[in-house]
Amino acid sequence: MTVSGVNSFAVIIAALAGFGFGAIWYMVLGGVWLRAIGKTEGDFKQNSGLAKAMPFVIAIVALLVMATMLAGIMAHLGSYTVRGGVIAGALIWLGFVITTMGVNHAFGHAKPMLTVIDGGHWLAVLLIQGAVIGAFGL
Repeated sequence: MTVSGVNSFAVIIAALAGFGFGAIWYMVLGGVWLRAIGKTEGDFKQNSGLAKAMPFVIAIVALLVMATMLAGIMAHLGSYTVRGGVIAGALIWLGFVITTMGVNHAFGHAKPMLTVIDGGHWLAVLLIQGAVIGAFGL
């Protein structure tokens, strides 16, 4: 299904692929990530119900918005290929995502490892989303 030049099915698959990648990324790097934010697993165990689920809800909504915007940019550029999607994802990450994270983490005095972990995650997500959207074409 295409809406305004954006393949809605591709957007959903891209968002889910990004979510799945994030689950694996943070399972593998969870301990390092916890140290980078200065917390322990126990800090999160006190959360229950909605407080525990809300970050996942926000993540999937954000990934859907991200995939929709990436697809829209690709449609605007007329670049619906895997290569075009990967390039668009990389440039969006470099121009907007890592720059924003770098500023926020610098002012928040975050450990550099947090920027590496989170920045690497968002780079991979955008590359995956771009490739998926490009693979589906129009």
